[in-house]
Amino acid sequence: MKLYYLYISKHFLKNFIVILLSITIMFVLINYLTYGSRISGAFNQKISYIFYSWEYSLSILYPLALVFGVIATKIQLVKNNTMSALYSFGYTNKRLLLPILAIAMTVYLIFFFLQTTAFAYAKDDADAFVGAGTKISAAQKLFLKYNDTYVYIDKVDPTAKKIYGLSLFEIKDNKIRYTMKSPVGIYNGSGWTLKDAVMKTNYYEGDMLEKYSVKNFSNFNTLSGYKPAIIDTVSDAGGSMKLMDAYETYKLLSDQGIDTTKIRASVYNKVISPMFIFGLIVLIFFKIPYLARYENITRIASIAIAISLLIWASFIGINFLSSNGVILPELASFAPILVLSVLGLKSYFAKEMIA
Repeated sequence: MKLYYLYISKHFLKNFIVILLSITIMFVLINYLTYGSRISGAFNQKISYIFYSWEYSLSILYPLALVFGVIATKIQLVKNNTMSALYSFGYTNKRLLLPILAIAMTVYLIFFFLQTTAFAYAKDDADAFVGAGTKISAAQKLFLKYNDTYVYIDKVDPTAKKIYGLSLFEIKDNKIRYTMKSPVGIYNGSGWTLKDAVMKTNYYEGDMLEKYSVKNFSNFNTLSGYKPAIIDTVSDAGGSMKLMDAYETYKLLSDQGIDTTKIRASVYNKVISPMFIFGLIVLIFFKIPYLARYENITRIASIAIAISLLIWASFIGINFLSSNGVILPELASFAPILVLSVLGLKSYFAKEMIA
């Protein structure tokens, strides 16, 4: 590997790590000052809250840290006259950008992989400590659709993999065909086994209820495909999930004819939206001059930081709107990325003069 590649990689990686740690620690500190008093548990639970908050901050702030790292690295090279020296040896912006893009892609892939692990639940894990003081997450009063039936669940505990107070009923031709009630259900690996279930089947003569029958089940299997994480996510208490769980949830909800906007927006937010860094990195690296005398470097750096913050905040706002169905998730995620990519490619392939 060439020396210039190692040199730039070392400086960029150092700047990225320092900036990432700085802004995530600041995020956690502000979070703790805001919610710390509401954590009523012991000291170790507060430490757990801080750790999970830090994990969550990593997932949302690493793209910003990468962009800030590029700005810091380019300014550092310009102020030390390293850029002009590299230019004099025939190195172009395109070659000097390669190690930065390689590291940015590696970091992106690392966080992409982390979204397939328990790391994806960091926000929910942190939020669970606020108020309760323990890591408890139990969604309540859920209403789901399963094939031709509707399901009401009084409470679901994804940690214990149990549901409580389940009522299942089928409506056809504006008539309730049957109802089923169970005090508790246990996840069996593919669906739910209801304990001590009672089924009441209605028989109609025309529009009038003629009679009904009652049948008891010690065990009754239903809700195939509804994992605890999926039920928790489609409830108001959910929101975070691993990518594979998100994919399975999308398939399940699509088959049930249920709106998948929230799931799609969540996946795009984790996978697609962070890609804005690549177009922005190219733009910033090419727009910052390689000689300090050409422009006021401090002013250029301030403008670059302000634009980066504005773009990052815009993506967060757009993703929030898309998750609530205000904007189509595909439009909210892909359109801005496409615009930045086109601008970045235009700068990358523009004619470059070498001093």
